[in-house]
Amino acid sequence: MNIIVLAIDSFKGCLSSVAAEEAAAKGIKSVFPQCDIISVPVSDGGEGLLSSFSRGLKYRVLSVDAHDPLMNNIKTDYLLLDDESTAYIEIAKICGLALVPLSRRNPMVTSSYGIGELISDAVHRGCKHIIVGLGGSATNDAGVGMLQALGYRFYDNDRQLLQQGGEVLQHISYIESDSVSSLIDGIHFTVACDVDAPLYGESGASYVFAKQKGASPEMIVELDKGLRNFSDVINQNFGIDVAFSYGAGAAGGIGAAFRGFLNADFISGIELVLEINHFDELISGADFVITGEGRLDKQTLMGKVPFGILSHAKKFHVPVIALSGSISDEHLLLEAGFHSLFTINPPGISLSVAMQPDYASSRIQSTVFSILSSL
Repeated sequence: MNIIVLAIDSFKGCLSSVAAEEAAAKGIKSVFPQCDIISVPVSDGGEGLLSSFSRGLKYRVLSVDAHDPLMNNIKTDYLLLDDESTAYIEIAKICGLALVPLSRRNPMVTSSYGIGELISDAVHRGCKHIIVGLGGSATNDAGVGMLQALGYRFYDNDRQLLQQGGEVLQHISYIESDSVSSLIDGIHFTVACDVDAPLYGESGASYVFAKQKGASPEMIVELDKGLRNFSDVINQNFGIDVAFSYGAGAAGGIGAAFRGFLNADFISGIELVLEINHFDELISGADFVITGEGRLDKQTLMGKVPFGILSHAKKFHVPVIALSGSISDEHLLLEAGFHSLFTINPPGISLSVAMQPDYASSRIQSTVFSILSSL
């Protein structure tokens, strides 16, 4: 075994992409100590996006104060390229689910305000191109918080100024943009995501994603009504129908705000990461690629990281091994072209144990050891 490429997504809430690949590398070295291991941290635009650029970009990390989903002031960061004209923002770092304790998760009140603060900081530093990774948000406010931080004001039918959270969406009747800086007009926004969900409806942001953000069934119904209203208001004010455009439902509807207010271009998150890291060049001579994520199922084939890895590896006829905490729809995944699929967890393991980072890391290491030992 000469070359193995590692391109493993984060195991959400457990291991980062970097940590998962470090564990896999130990498993490889224990079988093939002379093997050349190429580690490529990866992301679909959500958690870990900025870390995935460590190989392919020259940048500096800017630390700033901004508001988290509960409007607490925290330290966070984004990347500024060496040319100082391009910034990369990962929304999971400022309004991500991991920033909100389980007991306080409530998308009726959580806000995307901090994203707008990071955008404003980048704009005032002279950035002309801002690339934003959508994914892993704790919000369902359709980006209203972000837009408020940029100067937009939202009012109800009685001309009362509305505040934060998904609960305000149903009440928006008027939008005022007089306080928005003219600097925003000259900015090119690119949004990286791999969620092609509509803004509302049974396949939309609220019905598919709000439960994991703390919404009750009753909240989901109200949030979906709010997203419908927000879509109508955008259409009435700007003549733009964002509801079913690509990425509109990403990150609790933040995608719709980028479409309707900031004229953003949308690209595949995993494709962006692979391009920046020159992935095709790295895998062209590899014996195997090892990828994976927390759960493998039919949704993996809808543009998630392992499927993006598989699509590129196929071009060079490099077999792809996929690891996961759990696997379903195995026949569909194998039909798609994966060489083999392996769950890292033994039968009957509890979720609380499986989610412990040390345990998951040891299981990845031992699983890779077993796989390679049998080749």
